[in-house]
Amino acid sequence: MKININDQAVELNDRLTLAALLAQLQYSAEDTALAINHIIIPRSQWPQHWVNDGDDILLFQAIAGG
Repeated sequence: MKININDQAVELNDRLTLAALLAQLQYSAEDTALAINHIIIPRSQWPQHWVNDGDDILLFQAIAGG
């Protein structure tokens, strides 16, 4: 399965949830927000949201403002 993460091609051997993908990449989810195909996915949905072939994932640091 091929996906893009921050404009870099990544090949996955198995279908993963977002939470499993971030764990596999050793990416800290604590201050992270992400969008798949330009749609922000709430952190509460990461354990249930499956990554699909061709997904374009954007990981970015969540910053609180006021």
